[in-house]
Amino acid sequence: MHKQLKPADLRSNPNYSQGIEVAPGQRFVAVAGQTGQRADGSVPDGIAAQADLAWANVMTVLREAGMGPEHIVHYTSYLVAGTDTVPYDEARLRHLGAARPASTKIYVAGLARPQLLCEVQAFAAAPERD
Repeated sequence: MHKQLKPADLRSNPNYSQGIEVAPGQRFVAVAGQTGQRADGSVPDGIAAQADLAWANVMTVLREAGMGPEHIVHYTSYLVAGTDTVPYDEARLRHLGAARPASTKIYVAGLARPQLLCEVQAFAAAPERD
């Protein structure tokens, strides 16, 4: 679907692509930062539960557009500094499946609510719908 860019002059990583090329004429969706927050506003304890929910929320937005993880071209992960990244990465890879979009991971002092430990913003592209 999308072309992974893997320049030989850059370090290779099996968990993401250095770049993604999107074919002309594709629909583009920007997914606002999704946190580990349920529809009722409650937030589960711990990074593992929050990461799983944040990524599930990203997938919910993509489904609304008729897309899935294979359509993500780039995402940015925001983690509160000092948070254990292993459970976050496990949730991320579980939700992405075989998709390896381009990505950025940023550590921040805090998010919109003190109990939030992670946030995910994503961009996706897919062929026009019929």
